[in-house]
Amino acid sequence: MSENKIKIILDTDIGTDIDDALALAYLLQQPRCELMGITTLTGQARERAMLASVICHAAGRDDIPIYPGIEECMYIAQKEKYAPQAGVLGRWKHTESFPEGEALQFMRRTIRDNPGEVILLGISPMSNIARLFLMDPELPSLLKGLYLMCGKFSEYEFKNWYNPQDQGDGELTAFEPRNLKSFMAGGSLEMNALIDPYATAVVYRQSCPVHRSIGVDMTHRVTMPMKEFQEACSQHELLRPVLDMAGIWFQSKAEVCFHDPLATVCIFNERVCEFERGNVDIELMSDRLLGYTFFEKSPSGKHEVAASVNTVEFFKEYFSVFR
Repeated sequence: MSENKIKIILDTDIGTDIDDALALAYLLQQPRCELMGITTLTGQARERAMLASVICHAAGRDDIPIYPGIEECMYIAQKEKYAPQAGVLGRWKHTESFPEGEALQFMRRTIRDNPGEVILLGISPMSNIARLFLMDPELPSLLKGLYLMCGKFSEYEFKNWYNPQDQGDGELTAFEPRNLKSFMAGGSLEMNALIDPYATAVVYRQSCPVHRSIGVDMTHRVTMPMKEFQEACSQHELLRPVLDMAGIWFQSKAEVCFHDPLATVCIFNERVCEFERGNVDIELMSDRLLGYTFFEKSPSGKHEVAASVNTVEFFKEYFSVFR
């Protein structure tokens, strides 16, 4: 591999939202990316590994190691139980057998073998990453950086109420309970932070050379209507299985929000987001706000959070690798 490539481990819950598949496709096409491996987590982690392998096979990269990881949360029940997009597996070439119980050791070994060179990209709940850091507390300092699609750090579309009669997002949801707003506090919480809140707290207590979060308040600014998305994805062979997965997503949604691709693109294009430095704390005392991410600005803080996004630059960068 060329020395100017960026080594990345991708930690993903692919199979719930469509954005994980979009992020993986971008990494596989990005010429500056050396994808060291993929770990999956939350319910049906093996099916999620199969979905990741669909994208890898479509890219001609079946050499990339994939490891199903942790399915359970720390101290609380798992809410993200299913991978709805696994319904496409019968239509695409994919791997069915994966190393079991080796995800954390793979991550640990890869980081230790490449000190100061690996970016750990978490676009999922923090269950794998937290246990990794607890297993080997030196690892955060050995990373090149930690990039997370996690949290909510401003009041974008915030309201502190919900209607208990709201039926949620339909029958295709990956979650139990089905009414997402019932555990998102009306929109004040972010999904990756709240699913395994104690794991989230572990991850944000760490000091890394770079510790960056791209919150849902920023990612909601990069959306694409269904028709435009379908047209864009039909132009490249690698995006066709992504488009098939999106067919399941579109049964309950009319647009795609590029949550995880935004966090991914930020690694390679610093013009997409601006960051502010400070400290992130995680709420663990309140039942209703468990997993709430609180950011306090500080020039000496150990975290950075995205404070702005250049939407035009993002879409230009994302689709540039597919031309």
